[in-house]
Amino acid sequence: MKTKEQIIDEILNRGVIVDILPSREEFKHKLMTEKLRFFIGADPTNTSLHLSHAKNFMLLEEFRKLGHEVIVLFGDFTACIGDPSDRNSARARLTPEQVHEFSADWVRQISPIINFNDPVNPARVVFNGDWLNKLTMRDLIELASNTTVQHMLERDMFQKRMAENRAIHLHEFLYPIFQGFDSVALDADVEMCGIDQTFNALMGRTLLKKLKNKEKFIVCNNLMENPITGELMSKSRGTGVFLNTDANTMFGQIMAQPDEMIRILLVNNTRVPLADIDALDIEHNPMDAKLFTAHKIVEVFHGTSAANSALEHFKNTFSNKVFPANAPEFTTERSELSVMEILQIGMPAESKTELRRLVLQNAVAINDVKVNNANDILPTNNALSVRVGRKTFFKIVKK
Repeated sequence: MKTKEQIIDEILNRGVIVDILPSREEFKHKLMTEKLRFFIGADPTNTSLHLSHAKNFMLLEEFRKLGHEVIVLFGDFTACIGDPSDRNSARARLTPEQVHEFSADWVRQISPIINFNDPVNPARVVFNGDWLNKLTMRDLIELASNTTVQHMLERDMFQKRMAENRAIHLHEFLYPIFQGFDSVALDADVEMCGIDQTFNALMGRTLLKKLKNKEKFIVCNNLMENPITGELMSKSRGTGVFLNTDANTMFGQIMAQPDEMIRILLVNNTRVPLADIDALDIEHNPMDAKLFTAHKIVEVFHGTSAANSALEHFKNTFSNKVFPANAPEFTTERSELSVMEILQIGMPAESKTELRRLVLQNAVAINDVKVNNANDILPTNNALSVRVGRKTFFKIVKK
């Protein structure tokens, strides 16, 4: 059986954590000897949580299991301002109603990986509007007196905007102050964040020290970027693996990740021992390693049975070329359609430009025959089974 120190060493050395401030050694000592209050803050600006978000909550759960208090903080106040972090322009602000709707969805999505119902030490959900909405103008001025304009302008995104003659709005200077005050309101011992949030977390460390004479640790996590392209998970770019999907879809999204992401996914989104990951020989056998990865991650979010079914579905659909029986079906009254018209029926959200690109890239097959001309005309007397890439399937049936 592993000792507490061995468990802590595995957590700290797995590779999820990039940096610990002020020091890793002091943090480990506190983990061993005290009960700490952890929190991670997030502005739920949409419902598209992905695996890079998930790894933070998985790490938080590990600290909860060690007996520490953990808090998931939703920025219902700060989301209505908009965090300028790593952005070239101000973020659109949301209504409180939107934020609370998104927050509820986030809790649902992360419930498989963090225990909000433990009878002894459950994870807690809090909202920073509970204290930030109560601040007076005098309070705000007092908080603002703890930093300088010069310090705010050190942020890379502000430097970039000034160089490009883009606007920096005054309220964006207030954002780090409000987020920093979260640490004070929570009387936090540890804040967990992505490395892109270090500036805001340091503001919290400064305010906590000045207002309560208390030190706070900052645990900075990686962003799971592609080691070759530097690309991050993103819904708009279609590069993510998202939590609000069924098991089959999640499995397919993982299989669609480039080979260089396999180890990163295993390290961050599973607890497969590092020695076992090294033994997979990803370089020479990426397909088997990716199947293993997809199964392990889907198992975390949907359970073993669903992961097994998703594995079989993927093998049947993509390896054995079996067209899925539950593919969506569209009807037409026309006796013939062009390839472009067929794609527009089944994929109405895509632009003509994108659909033509898919055809030119040989990503479209109709009745198991690749098509390379979007203007080709096909009869609809018999059902048309359409496959686009590795994830999209639909049928066109004549009325």
